[in-house]
Amino acid sequence: MKNTYYKGSALAACTSSMILLSAMLASQSVSAHGYLEVPPSRALLCQKGVNTNCGAAQYEPQSVGETFKGFPAGSGGAPLQGPIDGKIPSGAHPSFSAMDAQSATRWSLTEIRDRNIDFQWRYTQAHPATKHEYFITRNGWNPNEPLKRASFESTPFCSVDGGHQLPVSGAKHNCTIPDDKSGQHIILGIWTVGDTDAAFYNAADVNILAEPALPGGWSSVGSISAGTPLLVGDKVKARAFSANGESPEYSVEVSIDTVEEGSPNNWSFKLAEKINKTHTVIRAGIRNENGDIEPIRGNNTLYAQKQSGVTRYEVQLNMQEDATARLSVASRQDEYVLDKGLAKIDFNILSNRKMNVEATLFDESNKLVGSTSAQVDSGPTSMAIDVRSNPGKHTLTLVGTTLDGRTTRQDTQVTQLTGEGAGADYDFVFPQNLGEYTAGTKVLQPKTNEVFECKPFPESGYCKQFSPSANGFEPGVGAHWHMAWNKL
Repeated sequence: MKNTYYKGSALAACTSSMILLSAMLASQSVSAHGYLEVPPSRALLCQKGVNTNCGAAQYEPQSVGETFKGFPAGSGGAPLQGPIDGKIPSGAHPSFSAMDAQSATRWSLTEIRDRNIDFQWRYTQAHPATKHEYFITRNGWNPNEPLKRASFESTPFCSVDGGHQLPVSGAKHNCTIPDDKSGQHIILGIWTVGDTDAAFYNAADVNILAEPALPGGWSSVGSISAGTPLLVGDKVKARAFSANGESPEYSVEVSIDTVEEGSPNNWSFKLAEKINKTHTVIRAGIRNENGDIEPIRGNNTLYAQKQSGVTRYEVQLNMQEDATARLSVASRQDEYVLDKGLAKIDFNILSNRKMNVEATLFDESNKLVGSTSAQVDSGPTSMAIDVRSNPGKHTLTLVGTTLDGRTTRQDTQVTQLTGEGAGADYDFVFPQNLGEYTAGTKVLQPKTNEVFECKPFPESGYCKQFSPSANGFEPGVGAHWHMAWNKL
């Protein structure tokens, strides 16, 4: 039998399907909207600016991919059988056709490092859900061809019954990515709406880096990274989590009892060893040539059996304050002289720990008139603050935090500024506290050493419009600063 292909008939059929699609979507009494948020859909990454050249999708990712329900039945040519092949990400909506572009490098990939994944949707207009399904591309799929049904596995690797209930934004759909999937893939998340003829098809471009299940039924669920030195009295806790939240019965904690145990390699080993002694379905360590998991003095991987329900671990450091840490202003002048309102406040500090230090100077009204910061070593350090102020009593405040973040120390000293004042007062040094600028706000422009006052409404709205790349209204500097500011 001879089959004859008529181009005009095929075009008419495609056009008819498109008209039916538009009519179907327009006829819905109320429109549902939403998008796959975790991992982010192709369209959501357009809105975030990660993906580019996206057309209208960047403005309304919640509308992308809406078309007939029923995937993967049919080819998309008949009604109520899913999207048209080649137009799956857009749902065949012309405004979102940019979503159908497909190549190995066209879209940003989200790294997937854990096969136990919690899918999440964001609903801007929620409607009852029949189900949520997750399909993934076949092994050997061609990332340089438009997406078709043949690009995907024929059945979803995860399906969640919606019960014809309103879905909740952020609700987790706990799924497991198949062990044989690795590298670049596309996950197609489908929200089938219960009270319309539509479903939402969201493509998420991913790079699967997660390890497959290991021999013996073990899965990687986290790691113990040996990085931070600890002190006697500190504690380290491996907190276990399942799809339903924390699992305290599988959490393990150790205390640092000696100086030697505070070494990162040693406390990592101690925690891994206790995990292995406490549980049989959780192991910590590395796999040796026989496949056994044994702890080491260094970074240890955490493994779990499926029956434990554990999907991930977090390592929590409970560090005590370093009681012997010290920081102080070692020497300063009793008086600094202003020259036309400007002075350099130099002083020495003394610390017995490496610290991140911030030094600030406040005037009599507790207004910040100068600051500086530095990372300092143990011992004496010289610092200096460039200030603009008026004569009077000033307060030098020194705040330091140890590099491990466990301890903060502060010292405060009073000093006098004399000489010639700066003249006009100001509220902020531009662009500090930019969001608080209103009519009458006075700012010091450090580039010109001049004070400017924000104009009354409505011009005051221009005072907040500033960025390093768009500085047209920057006081005294921008091309249009006169529209927003008066120089004092």
